[in-house]
Amino acid sequence: MRFILAFVLVFPFLINAQNQYPQDYFGNPLDIPLILSGTFAELRSNHFHSGLDIKTQQRVGLNVKAIADGYVSRIKISAYGYGKALYITHPNGYTSVYAHLQKFAPEIETYVKKHQYKKESYEIEMFPGAETLLVKKGSLVAYSGNSGGSGGPHLHFEIRDNAQRPINPMLFGIDIADSTMPFVKSIYAYPLDENSFVNNSNYKQKLRLIPIESGDYVVKNVNAIGNIGFGIETNDRQNLAANSNGVYNIQTFVNGNKNFELDFKRFSFSETKHINQLIDYEHYVTKKERIQKLYKKNNPLSIFKSVINDGVIKIEDSTYLVYKIRVADFKNNETWVTLNLKGSKNNITTPIQTKTTPYFIKADQAVNLKEGKISVDFYQDTFYEDFYLDFEVNSDTLKLHEDVIAAKKNFNITYDISNYKEADKSKLYIARLLGYNKFPSYTYTQRRGNILTASTKTLGTFALATDTIKPTITPVNFKDGQWLSKYRYLKIKIDDEGSGISNYRATINGKWILMERDNYKDKTITFDFNDGIVTDTKNILKVIVTDNVGNNSTFEALFYRK
Repeated sequence: MRFILAFVLVFPFLINAQNQYPQDYFGNPLDIPLILSGTFAELRSNHFHSGLDIKTQQRVGLNVKAIADGYVSRIKISAYGYGKALYITHPNGYTSVYAHLQKFAPEIETYVKKHQYKKESYEIEMFPGAETLLVKKGSLVAYSGNSGGSGGPHLHFEIRDNAQRPINPMLFGIDIADSTMPFVKSIYAYPLDENSFVNNSNYKQKLRLIPIESGDYVVKNVNAIGNIGFGIETNDRQNLAANSNGVYNIQTFVNGNKNFELDFKRFSFSETKHINQLIDYEHYVTKKERIQKLYKKNNPLSIFKSVINDGVIKIEDSTYLVYKIRVADFKNNETWVTLNLKGSKNNITTPIQTKTTPYFIKADQAVNLKEGKISVDFYQDTFYEDFYLDFEVNSDTLKLHEDVIAAKKNFNITYDISNYKEADKSKLYIARLLGYNKFPSYTYTQRRGNILTASTKTLGTFALATDTIKPTITPVNFKDGQWLSKYRYLKIKIDDEGSGISNYRATINGKWILMERDNYKDKTITFDFNDGIVTDTKNILKVIVTDNVGNNSTFEALFYRK
């Protein structure tokens, strides 16, 4: 019976899911079995994951290969984000992306270092011409690594269309073994206005999931009235990996009729920020659990499909509804949740209490708030919905609500520092105070005369902070005056306790040298003697490190080399 019902409900989905992408054009980027630690479009902090994270057997240095003929169209290197990343444009119009790399293939590495030395910068972005760096399908283009914002060795791999929109690589025949059904961790019901209730309450309710023998779930005895939305916390697992990854498709049905769908095939980078409106943002911030809303509320995401009444269920008194949720992975392994809903408005005991303040923010209007020497500018459409804001200034501390409201775009916080001594002004920055101990975390701050401005998308408590401590510079694998003839690398640890490191510069005998900082979590910078810069026996190494408010430290060491 389950199979017949599932087929009837899913048949339209199968018809609409005909694959329009080439199946035999692209090869695999690695020669090992492809096992994932991250799937396409899974939910991440402030964004959807734009590719596949492929495990590299807990090591770096695996051969990364071009998945098809093409040319290297972009190279970007940073201590953050993708780290060392390579982009290859293919004749069929698609672009493949390989990120968190250790290094590039020799020809590409030579090209990159030439431009790094010319620009005198480790961080660099280049767009080679179509004839500059040609590659063949299966040719070596890089080595896997752990650079940038990576949390462990793996290859981040993407396929993008000609508008640079990422697409699920599995749609192109990149095969991942998966015979495991998605799993559901929790289901929530949301009364969406003051006249809507679930189980006699106007507050969101966690519903009791009951697993059944088939691997599916049921939720019994839900009494509700009015406009109700549902939310789901769900993940998937592929074969040979224990990671909790994202799912491919979620659909909902009311009495057998589809009324909502989330289709994670493709998205654009310009819309990925709207993930914070897709999830229950307050729940995520407070409990670190990502509940996906199964209704659409002021959200322009393109992944919404077949949405009727924004996915909202209108439940009337003395009615009965069967609400079904279908969660599927790419291989069409599926899990169903069945909710039996009864329309009932009896015994309503818990109406929601809305906290009011003097500051009501209308999402479609610009707002300027000012008290003393602190002001905040919210621009039109900064937020998704209207709300009462907590706004309080105490000396140099600004309480700007709590981080429980998702912002659509940045707003500005401004401090007038004219009352500070001239000598102190250059050491000030705007910090967000984190945790129980209110640790000051640097927020990118610009100064124009007596005005400091920070731009952020995060509400919370802010304050002026002072950084007078210089960065530290410590040699890792050598000492002053040492012979380094047999050394391949120079390693130095750089750190800063206050506002954080802004930049660093290193020279040997006055010549700029490339010191790589692969991963921002690793505070080590490294110089490779194979770059051929050092030709003298006696050498003076000089390293200057500057933090975000301009404090700088200089380290000098003498070394010898034959």
